[in-house]
Amino acid sequence: MEAKIKVENIFKTFTLSKKQMKINKTDEKRKVAVNGLSFNAYPGEIYGLLGPNGAGKTTTLRCISTLIKPDKGDIYVDGFSVVKDANNVRKSIGFLTSELKLEEFFTPNYMFDFFAKLHGLSNEITQNRKKELFSKFGIDTFKEVKISDLSSGMRQKVQLVISIVHDPDIIIFDEPTNGLDIITGKIVTDFLIELKKRGKTIIVSTHIFSLVEKICDRVGIIIDGKLIYDDLLDKVHESHGHIEDLFFDLAEGHIS
Repeated sequence: MEAKIKVENIFKTFTLSKKQMKINKTDEKRKVAVNGLSFNAYPGEIYGLLGPNGAGKTTTLRCISTLIKPDKGDIYVDGFSVVKDANNVRKSIGFLTSELKLEEFFTPNYMFDFFAKLHGLSNEITQNRKKELFSKFGIDTFKEVKISDLSSGMRQKVQLVISIVHDPDIIIFDEPTNGLDIITGKIVTDFLIELKKRGKTIIVSTHIFSLVEKICDRVGIIIDGKLIYDDLLDKVHESHGHIEDLFFDLAEGHIS
């Protein structure tokens, strides 16, 4: 099976401010956030990028989503290079991140229509898509409420539906259940499983073992910007029983 996403030996380094150097307790002015990372994600699978905070998960997803370019290496999304053909990559993906800030003055209804127009959707498709997603995530009652007056959980759900307004084949979620209550979290995870069954290619970053166990088919463990494990979750179960046991076995010596 041909991979939908091919991450090929990418590197990404950032310059640290004095404040960041102090927080990281380092004299080094540059931090290697992603260090020679490679993996593939396939159609009809959920790939879990598992690692602690600061491991390089978000940086990796931002590179895949064309928000930033890798310093070295390349990523191919549906055959398009994120370095050379970012516009075509963006047409294929939906990206949910906490960095997506919605204009608080507007309503979910307005924001959905706005993003649908950006993706070139017809009014008929937009309204049908909105009806489906607003109903599924319980946004109907709040569709004319200003974003500023919504709860944090409802805002997250609005961000989610907007990120997939165009029904993309490839979906990238950075910590998809972060900050959600247990009911909303289940709605989101059930939805990801539904999208997988529809043949979507999905990458999620997380530090939550139970989320990986519940929804992922394949897992990559990332620590200090390096991928130290990459295989099917079934293989994890065969060798270690649980992803948590494998993680701490592999992480010993990598985490100070």
